[in-house]
Amino acid sequence: MNTQRGYPPAVLSWVMWCLGAAFFLLGFFHRVAPGVLTRELSQDFGLNATALGGLSGLYFYSYVAMQIPTGVLADRLGPQRLIAIGGILTAVGTVLFALAPNVFWAGLGRFIIGGSVAVAFVSTLKLTAHWLNPRRYSLSAGLLLVAGMVGAVFAGVPLQLLSDNYGWRLVIGWSSIAGVAIFVLALLFVRDDPSVKGYVSYRSIDMAEKQPGMLVGLGIVLKYRNTWLMTLAPGGIVGAVLTFSGLWGVPFLVDIYKFSPTAAATMCSGVMLAWAVSGPIFSMYSEKILQRRKPYLVGSICALISWSMVFLIPGLPVPVLVILLLTAGISSGGMILGFAWSKESVPTHLTGTISGLVNAGVMCGPMLMQPLVGWLLDRMWNGDFIGGTRIYDAIAFRVAFSVLLAWLLVSVILLMAARESACRPLRE
Repeated sequence: MNTQRGYPPAVLSWVMWCLGAAFFLLGFFHRVAPGVLTRELSQDFGLNATALGGLSGLYFYSYVAMQIPTGVLADRLGPQRLIAIGGILTAVGTVLFALAPNVFWAGLGRFIIGGSVAVAFVSTLKLTAHWLNPRRYSLSAGLLLVAGMVGAVFAGVPLQLLSDNYGWRLVIGWSSIAGVAIFVLALLFVRDDPSVKGYVSYRSIDMAEKQPGMLVGLGIVLKYRNTWLMTLAPGGIVGAVLTFSGLWGVPFLVDIYKFSPTAAATMCSGVMLAWAVSGPIFSMYSEKILQRRKPYLVGSICALISWSMVFLIPGLPVPVLVILLLTAGISSGGMILGFAWSKESVPTHLTGTISGLVNAGVMCGPMLMQPLVGWLLDRMWNGDFIGGTRIYDAIAFRVAFSVLLAWLLVSVILLMAARESACRPLRE
């Protein structure tokens, strides 16, 4: 006898989404935490800009390396187990980072954290594909970015203030509890598909259907032109946001514009919050006009112009600087359309694979740019110290940030070459 009760209630579906989003929030907290701890980490471990960029970048190296395996595993094994295992390993990496006696152990902790939280985004998108109406896919991806930015906000001023009062090691150490909570909640409440609870799944494919192997699935999605473009384009957009707001924005605002560390952290959090808030707006507008390419491209062009003015024009009035930074953040939100766009550009049974591949491209931006900007800063350093920490002048920052603008320009060109999906899935 058929005991299925129709599609799941919206409340239950969004609860499933929220459990995955909570893990993504935690991952974003760890992603940008070094941005407000640059002085502390530099002093504790004796780091120059190159080494600090490398330490922060270790998170992204393992994160990117996990994206394609995560996408395939999400298709084959389901997101519940990935979220649970990722949560507990995140807690382990966090404790290791907090207790690290030297930069090697700190780097290992960051590496474990990055690889563990790497499953959050793709797993949540996989839950979305099964639990939510397909018309909500793009919106849910945009709201997922909002969840991530909440984590980034916690890694801004709150982390700065708590670190000043209690020390960064204690604060980071206590945050490991969140990873344990994710592990427990995933085991108790997350379910891969509504059919487990007697509801009809929004996926047209049975969960038990045999999925292609990792290399076979990857080979299929790579045959589509948009796969390459959607993978390479977002790195420049996200690379600029996370390289600035996630690491080098605080030193830039403190050294060049004489912001206090707290004010600089607030400004960087504001950029990422603007980025997050704009994501759902881009998604809803895209669904309304039934286009992906136009809003994504226009937003990227505006981001390129705004970042260029911030990086290349010296001595901007502070109100103008703030407006340009917030504009850059808002304009960058269009990149969230890449996940729905890429999903509509390949066969539907490879949702996890394409999501993982595109997310790897997203994270390649900060993975490559954070260390490269640090290396360029050290090359341009004029020898100034304050309190044992290197200080960089405006020319050094201008040269270092120029690589962000170069990739952003490439991103705009790639988006111009992409094929519009008209918000419709690929006809297989």
